[in-house]
Amino acid sequence: MAVSKKRDKNVYKAPKNLGKTESGNPKWLVPTAVTLLVLGPAWIVVYYITRANYPLPIGDWNLVVGFAFMAASMALFTRWK
Repeated sequence: MAVSKKRDKNVYKAPKNLGKTESGNPKWLVPTAVTLLVLGPAWIVVYYITRANYPLPIGDWNLVVGFAFMAASMALFTRWK
């Protein structure tokens, strides 16, 4: 019966992160996203508690500003690794 040759043990294996740059989160990302996430609801709560007198005299557009802060926070959280 024929005997098969043994395979070489030194087979090249490519690194897993070949072609990818190793980059972590910027240091400002998480604090900024958390700040915006807290500022948005706080803006809306202040608007309702003060009966639309504060934070800005722009009427119901204060709701849009509060939700814009929260949306910006969610957009930043999509970059979090």
